[in-house]
Amino acid sequence: MEFLRPATWDEALAAKAENPTALPIAGGTDVMVELNFDVHRPSAILDLNRVTELTEWTNDGAVVRLGASVPYARIIAELSGPLPGLALAARTVGSPQIRNRGGVGGNLGAASPAGDSHPALLAAGRDVFVEAASVRGTRMIPIDDFYLGVKRNCLAADELIRAVHVPVADGPQQFSKIGTRNAMVIAVCAFGFALHPKNGTVGTGIGSAAPTPRRAVEAEEYLRGVLTERGLWESGGPLGAEVVQRFGELVKAAASPIDDVRGTADYRRHALAVMARRTLTWCWNDYGRQIRSAA
Repeated sequence: MEFLRPATWDEALAAKAENPTALPIAGGTDVMVELNFDVHRPSAILDLNRVTELTEWTNDGAVVRLGASVPYARIIAELSGPLPGLALAARTVGSPQIRNRGGVGGNLGAASPAGDSHPALLAAGRDVFVEAASVRGTRMIPIDDFYLGVKRNCLAADELIRAVHVPVADGPQQFSKIGTRNAMVIAVCAFGFALHPKNGTVGTGIGSAAPTPRRAVEAEEYLRGVLTERGLWESGGPLGAEVVQRFGELVKAAASPIDDVRGTADYRRHALAVMARRTLTWCWNDYGRQIRSAA
């Protein structure tokens, strides 16, 4: 196995172009597990740890450009304000050691439907983009187009993830995850939710309950319609139990889970409905308090 260790981003792109089957590694929290259990034996490893720009983030007030290797621990410490949903998801990732090493770029590259960052990224809106680059140039991939199947993404063989662009939150966001225990566990299922009052939309993200991370599109449209038609964006008034219940049912219907060692499909559907109701309630209560305090 060849070990490639570029010092700069340009060197990394050149190495990937010359060795398209090389497996990128930064935090290594997924890659090393597969290597240790001989699940994956690549011809070459492309170590990106010397490429310091991948560990940087910027915020222009509208969008956070998050370097692929910014560790979860720093997302929690530095980005809980502009990216609250992603920061909440980051808190559920593995152990402190894993949160100090792993980042969103690796989560996206692995494209596991159980990846903790995916529901939060989907819920953050349709203006989330994955910045992918190769020696041929850079392209911005909408998050909805990034996932192709179980552990498959749309990256070309010579492309690397450079960053992810996430809109700064303009409303409350939440993330909920169920596992077989409270820590260091792969999600049985997960759900991300966000309110976007500036454009009058809501965002959802379902994890570990379909072949890919996905939105609950009908649930989003239903809730958006209720909030708009009843003037609730302006008043912040109560949603009503029937709205919360219906939203949970639509999220449940959007999933297509399987039975596996972590849980049954029926349990996943039930849990998603519960998480959807809870995250909606938490976010709407926060939003109502914001409206009342501003009045």
